[in-house]
Amino acid sequence: MSTTRTRTILTAAAAIILAASAIGGTAAAQAAGNSDRDGGFDAGSGTHHEGNTALAEAFEGVDRNTAWQQTGKLNLNFPTYHTEGIAFSEDHIFLSAVQIIEPTTKFPVPQDGFDRTPGKGIGHLFVMDKAGNLQKDIILGEGDMYHPGGIDFDGTNVWVPVAQYRPNSSAIIYRVNADTLDVHKQFEVKDHFGGIVVDKQTGHLVGNTWGSRRFAEWDLRGKQLATWENPNFFIDYQDCQYVPNSKMLCGGITNLPQTPAAGGTGANYELGGMAMIDLKSRSVVRDVPFQQWSTAGHVATRNPFKMTADGDHLTMKVAPDNGEEGNGTEIITYEATVTPAK
Repeated sequence: MSTTRTRTILTAAAAIILAASAIGGTAAAQAAGNSDRDGGFDAGSGTHHEGNTALAEAFEGVDRNTAWQQTGKLNLNFPTYHTEGIAFSEDHIFLSAVQIIEPTTKFPVPQDGFDRTPGKGIGHLFVMDKAGNLQKDIILGEGDMYHPGGIDFDGTNVWVPVAQYRPNSSAIIYRVNADTLDVHKQFEVKDHFGGIVVDKQTGHLVGNTWGSRRFAEWDLRGKQLATWENPNFFIDYQDCQYVPNSKMLCGGITNLPQTPAAGGTGANYELGGMAMIDLKSRSVVRDVPFQQWSTAGHVATRNPFKMTADGDHLTMKVAPDNGEEGNGTEIITYEATVTPAK
């Protein structure tokens, strides 16, 4: 065989090997991408140029004088227990709640790092149609971890933290596919995390602890990437949502003691409010009070809270009342038109 022909054959063989390698590499990349999507979020799909910043811009125009108008109530006709977080997909309403079977009891002095007994309960993620009709009751939690918190919808999955009902404890982070309703236990974390959002720019998860005194950031495998103290003491954040670009919007409540004439420390005043947090600088960029009241007398931002914007028109959905209070749990709608900050 001639040297020229040998070289020709070897060159062709090398080309075939390279082509096969490229095809195999493409298939592997596609498989990895499918795995990421099946896992609930493609960590590589975060963009640094998200277009819909209407909510962040409109919220900059909210202040204590904003004229919020109650425009609707949706009464839920099934047991909802103690409501925690709410989220909306195209087809469903998701509501997290805890059913208390045995309340926690404070210790006279801390024991094994805890200030109270674990209690007993059942964690629920209620799935409803847009009319509020219950379609499925998803039970979440393990052992002492039965308390779902604030939830977030990333466009594919609903993310739900389920923690022990006491500070300095532990939690499980779940994702639930909003279409199939399949449940996946993503990872466990130390400490009580009562709220979570997905930062779509980074593909990371951000959670807040008991009373929202501390934040933590994880990758999708549960590796903690950062932790920082909450610089704000105005309210305790209960339910949050991701807002482009790299912000989170939270609603919450602080229980304050009344004057002696109104009952003193035995009577609480519920101060409600909302806050926008920049996830890059980890600072509160705007916080405002919210003092409208539910049927049962709770401040409206007490627990479940979500907001949308259409230009300078804001719509807020909240569900502050427990199932056994007032008229039961009602999803209340408030609307306001603001002048966005320039």
